[in-house]
Amino acid sequence: MISIRKGLDTREKLRILSHDSQYDLACACGMNDEDRRRRSKDDTWIYPVALPERRTTTFLFKTLISNVCVNDCKYCPLRMNRDPQRCTLTPEEVVKTFWEYYRAGKVMGLFVSSGVIGTPDQTMERLNAIAAILRKQHFKGYMHLKIIPGASDAAIEQAVSLANAVSINIETAGEKHFNALSTTKNYLEDIIRPMKLIHSLTQPGAPYRKVRQTTQFVVGASDETDQEIVNYSWGLYRRLGLQRIYFSAYQRGLGERELPGEHDVRSNQDMLVREHRLYQVDWLMRKYGFALEDVMFDDRGNLSLTTDPKELWAQRHPEFFPLNINTAAKEALLRVPGLGPTTVNAIVAQRKQGQRIRSLHDLGRVGKRLQKAAGYVVFT
Repeated sequence: MISIRKGLDTREKLRILSHDSQYDLACACGMNDEDRRRRSKDDTWIYPVALPERRTTTFLFKTLISNVCVNDCKYCPLRMNRDPQRCTLTPEEVVKTFWEYYRAGKVMGLFVSSGVIGTPDQTMERLNAIAAILRKQHFKGYMHLKIIPGASDAAIEQAVSLANAVSINIETAGEKHFNALSTTKNYLEDIIRPMKLIHSLTQPGAPYRKVRQTTQFVVGASDETDQEIVNYSWGLYRRLGLQRIYFSAYQRGLGERELPGEHDVRSNQDMLVREHRLYQVDWLMRKYGFALEDVMFDDRGNLSLTTDPKELWAQRHPEFFPLNINTAAKEALLRVPGLGPTTVNAIVAQRKQGQRIRSLHDLGRVGKRLQKAAGYVVFT
């Protein structure tokens, strides 16, 4: 039986619900702890993020509209049959508070999600109502809406028509692993079907082609391998055109005991390193031109916890190096440990201006990261 606390004012409900929104990262946030998990000291529902296609960090008003949920996702501390302090915001409460912070210049956009209140469509009705009210009140800024698993096509299309970005969390790599985590959701019908529909509505030439789709894996709650997650990520980018994929390390103690992933011998700290490695691989595939077959796994199908995936590829391909930094193609330079897109673009720009690079010092301050390149390049 879920008990819902009554008599709370809007500010107190926001305190509870913004705290509970920490478990959802799929809102176009950054790749470090400052962007993904930090909360401001006084206004806990203000969330720093790097918006799509922007280099600067801005702030979103980020909250659940309810932490009531009828689902039994075993990794989730808000699942049914648990007894956290439950409460629900009305669409009007969210809109009113958002405007206060937007007009004060404290936030530039909105991210709203929710537990499942009653049915998926009943919940989507509330989420879409928030967006519809704001659009009717002439808010033209950034909005990210969470798609509730199992929502109808009509509810999903309405959300896509109102938002700049939408997301539905895939949670794990495949139906088998998913079924070990939830008995109330159907992987193919409630997760994959909506993702495909969103793609059809947002692909080039579609009515809402400017709307972005993201998703999130909960890493380590089930017993999927890193290789399975990477394979699924590759497919989601290639077949469904997702803009970003996020990874959230499951921390033991938040969910039920005896989850498949509980048998993993790695510590919580190792699980956070695992999350970081998956982000590194994601970055290599999206920004560095790495293909699926370029990612190195151990004999259990997992990424190394001690060596980053780019450096591991370089170590296993000595025939590729050393590269002449003054003549090598941009794509080849992106394979060099310690060289990122910004540095490689600077190298290419210097070469176009006829400047010869004679040492790493010609590229700027040689810190620990750039020093990695020393063993893989020459300057002849």
